Amino acid sequence: ALTFAAERHAGQRRDADQALFILHPLEVAQLLRGRDYPDHVVAAGVLHDVIEDTGADYQDLETRFGAAVATLVQDVSEPPGGGDYATRKARLREAVARASADAAAVYAADKVAKTRELRLDTVRRKPPVAQLDPEKLEHYWASLELLEHRLGHHALVRQLRFELEALTLLPPRD
Repeated sequence: ALTFAAERHAGQRRDADQALFILHPLEVAQLLRGRDYPDHVVAAGVLHDVIEDTGADYQDLETRFGAAVATLVQDVSEPPGGGDYATRKARLREAVARASADAAAVYAADKVAKTRELRLDTVRRKPPVAQLDPEKLEHYWASLELLEHRLGHHALVRQLRFELEALTLLPPRD
């Protein structure tokens, strides 16, 4: 899964620090591994962005990694259809709400990693930006609400709450 994801994400960079994009899926996988998820869920964590961000599709993943992994990745990928950011993200949250608990855990790990990346991006800007994108923050808080409903006091959900509170309550200062 790691080799496939690295090949598919080759040349992509993270917005926050221009590091290789593969570091994000690796962090997601590590968060899942650290919570003792089985290999197929960790593999889905590594692969969670390949449908959205590369030319890979469900069939590619099913052929290489099996239906369980392919389904998890599909369940955390933005569903087809247009619309603005808020509309697309609402559709994604609705899909995750109907998906398995394992898919919700992959989604939670992704949001933990992305919230950390937002904090990094905020601090790296010169001068530091105290105001974050309100639409993005709304999506992340709505995701937390969804995950608290789906997974309760799961460690990844608690970690996401911590990361969001750190991001919004402790903004960087000049």
